[in-house]
Amino acid sequence: MEATLLSEFIQLILPKLSSLAFAKYKLHRSIKDDIRFLEKELRMIHGAIDDHQLPTWKVDKGCVLSLSIEELREVAHHIEDCIDRFIYQAACEQDASLLRRVVRYPRDMQSRQRLAAELHLLKKTTEEAHLRKERYSVFAGQSSPMPAEESAYSCASDPRILDTDLVGIDIPRKELLEQLQEGQQKLLKVISIVGSGGSGKTVLARVVYNSDVGQRFSVRAWVSAADRSPRQVLVEILQELGRPVSDNSDVGSLAADLREHLHKKRYFIVIDDMRTDHWGAMESAFKADNGVSSRVMVTTTVHSVANACSSGNGYVHKVRRLGKKHSKQLFFKKACPKEYSGYMEPDSAAALKKCDGQPLAIVSMSQFFRKMGWPTRSSCQKLCRQLGRHLEKDETLERMRRVLTHSYASLKGHAPKACLLYFGLFPSDRLVRRKSLMRRWLAEGFVHTESSSCENFDMLLDRNIIEPIDVGSNNEVKTCRTYGMMREFILHMSTSQNLNTLFCNGAVGRKYVRRLSLHPNTPRISTSLDIDLSLVRSLTVFGEAGDANFDLHKYQLLRVLGLEECTYLGDDHLKHICNLLLLKYLGLGSAFTSLPKGIEKLKLLETLDLRRTKVEVLPIEVILLPSLIHLFGKFKISDKVKRTSELQNFLLSGQCNLETLAGFVTDQSQGFPQILSHMKKLRKVKIWCERTASSTNLSDLELAIQKFIHDEKEETHESRSLSLHFDEHCSEDILNSLKEPCYLTSLKITSKLLELPRFVKALRDLRELCLSSTKLTAVLLAALTELRSLKYLKLIADHLEEFIIKDQAFPRLLRLCFVLQCPTLPKIEEGALPYLMSLQLICKDLVGLADMKIEHLRCLKEVTLDQKVTLETREAWEKAAKEHPNRPKVLLFKTIDPTESEHTDHSVDSEPEEHEIVEASVDLEEPEQVFDSQMLVNKGSGSYAMTKKRKYSAVQSSSNGEASSSFDDMGTARCLLVPIDPGL
Repeated sequence: MEATLLSEFIQLILPKLSSLAFAKYKLHRSIKDDIRFLEKELRMIHGAIDDHQLPTWKVDKGCVLSLSIEELREVAHHIEDCIDRFIYQAACEQDASLLRRVVRYPRDMQSRQRLAAELHLLKKTTEEAHLRKERYSVFAGQSSPMPAEESAYSCASDPRILDTDLVGIDIPRKELLEQLQEGQQKLLKVISIVGSGGSGKTVLARVVYNSDVGQRFSVRAWVSAADRSPRQVLVEILQELGRPVSDNSDVGSLAADLREHLHKKRYFIVIDDMRTDHWGAMESAFKADNGVSSRVMVTTTVHSVANACSSGNGYVHKVRRLGKKHSKQLFFKKACPKEYSGYMEPDSAAALKKCDGQPLAIVSMSQFFRKMGWPTRSSCQKLCRQLGRHLEKDETLERMRRVLTHSYASLKGHAPKACLLYFGLFPSDRLVRRKSLMRRWLAEGFVHTESSSCENFDMLLDRNIIEPIDVGSNNEVKTCRTYGMMREFILHMSTSQNLNTLFCNGAVGRKYVRRLSLHPNTPRISTSLDIDLSLVRSLTVFGEAGDANFDLHKYQLLRVLGLEECTYLGDDHLKHICNLLLLKYLGLGSAFTSLPKGIEKLKLLETLDLRRTKVEVLPIEVILLPSLIHLFGKFKISDKVKRTSELQNFLLSGQCNLETLAGFVTDQSQGFPQILSHMKKLRKVKIWCERTASSTNLSDLELAIQKFIHDEKEETHESRSLSLHFDEHCSEDILNSLKEPCYLTSLKITSKLLELPRFVKALRDLRELCLSSTKLTAVLLAALTELRSLKYLKLIADHLEEFIIKDQAFPRLLRLCFVLQCPTLPKIEEGALPYLMSLQLICKDLVGLADMKIEHLRCLKEVTLDQKVTLETREAWEKAAKEHPNRPKVLLFKTIDPTESEHTDHSVDSEPEEHEIVEASVDLEEPEQVFDSQMLVNKGSGSYAMTKKRKYSAVQSSSNGEASSSFDDMGTARCLLVPIDPGL
């Protein structure tokens, strides 16, 4: 895996090396020849590494190979340092005046001479490294093969786990046994069990398979699909059933043979550990309408595989983590010898936090602790601090190690591996915002396009390597995190390979650091810190950064600066930040109140995040940044604009690359409305219209919005989002002045709406709509049913007039949310909302079903109610859900005190789609179990929350009321979902 990281790094710096040969740098021919030589050498190294990937942590790589990789990594780092230093100097030259360039000409020539000398030395170093490896390779031999039993990671049920060791399995077992029961339609059902490696999928499937219900099937088979082709899986099934198999049979003939054998038989077949989508090739073997309610059960770590297998008449069960009670019970059963059962209960909190409710992690850690003499000899805290080193080498943790290594190795390509290890920069208790994370990946150079950034994130999510926490109303993941033991793997891998460096215990083990993360509650940094800061590419600070000697001007090669959660650095440090000429990502925190004009020097800056700052006035120099793509905050432009002609020329020449402007305030001052219409690449705009806005500014605003939503003759399908907030004294008449043709994919309006603005009805391809008003009239609501492309609709009001959702209304709507003060809900006719999957009714005064009939909603997956509804109302909805063919889940919103939030949300007013969510804690006797939020992502059960200043939490678990994770939506709410206890 060290080789994999090196290969990714080489792939990252190759374009940089090639760029030095560009004419603009005016390099001598001999220098360009050295550049081309190094470029070819690096490509060969990259190819050689790809041809020799190392399978696991513990494989014997050989000392020569390890040293060679380490030496090549140093060479690659030196090459990048050399390139970036030269590019920094070139940027300084470009920024200097003519007089200064003349004065500095001798120094610049020396810079090119140093570049020539460094490149020549690197060329010589590369040749020496190659000769050294060749010279000693005769002693190295080949990598030692893995033992046969370890050559392939297996998810098979561990024979060491006894039935008495199973904890927290009753509820999921009950849910799955219900799925085995014969249905009214007598159809085949494919049940997929999905979860991260080591979550107990196979154990759960084995318990169900061996149950009384499972043994009632006349034909049964259990096979493993790990690292096997569809043909091999079909062959094993046939052999399990005692059928002869021809050696030359292909998949088609095997499937036909199996289908014939299973005809009119009630069978139960388990396919364990399916890692890729083989179902498409094998599906024909299992006839869907065999008339006897047969079952196929698949276990997998991949959500897309689970969804493919269980599409149609299927069921996806997301394995939940064990809660605190069951985790502690299992840990002490395995870790503490019987003779110490009466021993004063030792502290196990640190170990349980590392395990994070993963059964395999708990069993492995408990066995390791027992071996180390816990609880009488070894300290829990000490063992946990050194867990990364033990996880790499200790034999007791071997199975856990193979699970983690397989998850990492299963990622296709180098980029997703680097993206995964980047999570190591964030503290374990922090939720990571998806969009900010992906912008950082782009700035780091791990990925080169926004689409590839999304693909890598989705790959990590799909494979259960990271887990979503907050899922918005548009089904988009907002925040995520890594789970306990995977985080230990990430930390050890990223730090040992010098990808990340953490300063969280007062010591940094390396002098040459590339990505530095300063965590809270650490000793203050001073000049005594033995780090070459000039080589740091990424700096992220949580909490206090240090004293006044923390000199940002030393970070010359910095590309990413994340100070959003930094409470120490402020305006006094901005002059140094403005000299970081290679900076691509800049996020500032609450200590910053203004921006200097010197920010114009950041010509490479792509993302500027001011949402947590107190910056209210934006200097025009920010708009003039040629590389800026994303700008976040809540600000206006200064009235004292002295560079009007320069701004006009910049905008008219098409140099402005802004795609996100979220957002600006329009009032009596001149500013954004006048320039917005000239920003041709905008895709997302957020506007606050305040009561002080003049009629002239409103006219300018109307013109700007009209140009933004204008639908070009060539039909586009790219996302285009608009959010408009009118305060109670600001007229929204401009909405009725907007004309067609117009195009938006997402629209949010907060205003006093009496009817739906005409332009909304005319919007082509509108998919997401959120309306917030004191009162929503029947006329407005009826007009909404005409929006044929709408997929997500959220309505927020004190009062909702009565209306009927008629047959054929909302033909594409997937999620519908009502956030109301008064419990007036629409009536739903049969044939309306044919594809609705999620229905949220957030109204504390809701009484019973409120005349809302859900039996006609054939695709319904979940219903969400306010936590404060009465017991009778809960029971009514639970009864209606049980009588529904899909048996949708009934969830509850639970109100929490926002003052209990561990992390303050500063971004609510700036970009609700990305704000951080506080994960509420619920004090229950029963253990926590993690909410099936990934199913929301892949199966389409989105969740919504209040957008007013009330904060909600949503907790979902199984029927015993266990709490779990949180997610959020377009508004400002916090949410956890709690399912209703059917036993009430």
